[in-house]
Amino acid sequence: MRDYFIRRFLLIFPTLIGATLVVFFITRITPGGPMERVMQQALMNEKGGGKNAGSSLSEEQMEELAAYYGFDKPFLQAYGIWLGVLPREESLQFVKFEKETKEMSVTLKVLLPKEEWTPNNAYKLTQATVTRDGTLKAEDAKALEGWETRAEPAKERVVIYRPQRKGVIHGYFHVSSSYNQPVLEMMTSKMPVSIFYGLLTFIMTYVVCIPLGVLKAIKHRTVIDNVTSMLIFIGYSIPGFLLGSLMVVYLAARLGWFPTEGFTGENFDSLSFGGKVWDILHHAVLPLICYMIGSFAFMTMLMKNNLMDNLAADYVRTAIAKGGSFRRAVIGHALRNSLIPIATTLGSITTIFVGGSMLIERIFQIDGFGLLMIQSITDRDYPLVLGILTVDVFLIMLGNILSDYFVALTDPRVRFE
Repeated sequence: MRDYFIRRFLLIFPTLIGATLVVFFITRITPGGPMERVMQQALMNEKGGGKNAGSSLSEEQMEELAAYYGFDKPFLQAYGIWLGVLPREESLQFVKFEKETKEMSVTLKVLLPKEEWTPNNAYKLTQATVTRDGTLKAEDAKALEGWETRAEPAKERVVIYRPQRKGVIHGYFHVSSSYNQPVLEMMTSKMPVSIFYGLLTFIMTYVVCIPLGVLKAIKHRTVIDNVTSMLIFIGYSIPGFLLGSLMVVYLAARLGWFPTEGFTGENFDSLSFGGKVWDILHHAVLPLICYMIGSFAFMTMLMKNNLMDNLAADYVRTAIAKGGSFRRAVIGHALRNSLIPIATTLGSITTIFVGGSMLIERIFQIDGFGLLMIQSITDRDYPLVLGILTVDVFLIMLGNILSDYFVALTDPRVRFE
């Protein structure tokens, strides 16, 4: 079984590459990306006659823009740069030469680490000169370490850059094209909210649904079973986002029983510890109902149906025939075997880090992972989309492996080879 799980873990990486490769290809061919938005803004400025009128982008500016967003490289090379297998060209500069000019003065800029930023400057500046053949010179030769050039005689220019091997395999998910912030920082800042809702939903679903499923199986076709089944299927038939919209309108906006949006109130920082806990829970009631409504019905009926199948099995009848009580037969024999299918869903705990629902978080304006996903898609923020997808796929595959492990742990008949 150890070899099986080792193989499963090793398969994560090719699967991750396949999934990200497909989405990366889609981002390259889908219209409306960051370059198109900049071009559209420049066209609007030109037509509007404002202070930027006449500022439509030239061919050279388009090339610089493509290089900035990573669209200047072929598909596979760009994907290798995103992964971190190939070096990316940072601090890129295009030095245009006039016909008679043989040497140009340039200012090389390198972004400093955040801890070295000053109120007036975040860059290390180096004065240098560059010739047509790409030779870079400076008084301080050490300041040129790490810089490279590429001469382009056909365009009468020299490209100056710093090759950096930074990508996903190094834990670097690049920078958001819409917010100009590191993608990893943006994702981790949203995870606490998603973990809060995901963990509460996960715990409450299992704590409530397993006992309710057992009760429904034991009380099959009684009033309790019929009434709870009706309520469960009514809830299951209502989409979470639709229920959320109705509750926001009637329970929050009209009746004022609950806040209409947000994770906390505006005066959260001024509250006592108990007040903060109450404020968070008060804001969480309606979203939690929406999160749980679908999984609640599924988990309850899964527990009930599995327990009923096991109660009808020969080993349960044999246990009762030998003098065992019905309670002992249920708890000691049937219940454990009925929990095996439930164990297959335990792997979903890995997705609580990114488990936000896009529509539910949009309705309640919860600043979590789900809202970040929908914003990245609507903004055509490709680095952010790819970062979210990578984390999602990795956690889902990890959850599937955990589910197999929990099944093997609860069912001695299962042996993975």
